[in-house]
Amino acid sequence: MDVHDKLDELSALVESARAMPMSASCVVNRAQVLDLLDEARSLLPTSLAQADDVLADREDIVAAAKVSGAEIIARADEEARLLVSEHEVYRVAVAEAAAVRADADAEARRMRRETDDYVDAKLANFEVALHKTIAAVQKGRDKIRGRHDFEELGGPVDETPLPG
Repeated sequence: MDVHDKLDELSALVESARAMPMSASCVVNRAQVLDLLDEARSLLPTSLAQADDVLADREDIVAAAKVSGAEIIARADEEARLLVSEHEVYRVAVAEAAAVRADADAEARRMRRETDDYVDAKLANFEVALHKTIAAVQKGRDKIRGRHDFEELGGPVDETPLPG
């Protein structure tokens, strides 16, 4: 079960709560709400760890691309040194080395963009989950605050069920 499921449960609990007569307020079981919030909170570190893993993977991919690029460049430099004896061959080798370097740089940039897009998408999903959690918590707190304000204005609330 993930954070979204817990937030859905919390929303369902609030939506199905008994309404207060002549008010937008409702009565919810505090223990149930607090339990659901605790469960959602316990799931958040998992999501954070997943985001950290995604970021770590991004760095590994970029590092691998740099190593691969360095290997390609090293091979191109070695080839250029071997062909230095012939002027025309040397010029061709330099041109090919530059092309290989440009290809490696372009590939590294492409991989970095794809990795950044992937990480950004994962972080955006995580951000949405956090915003939903914060909104649900704020909504619950607002309802509790509203209930306390109502009680201060009118005295204790009669929690006996209404007939019918």
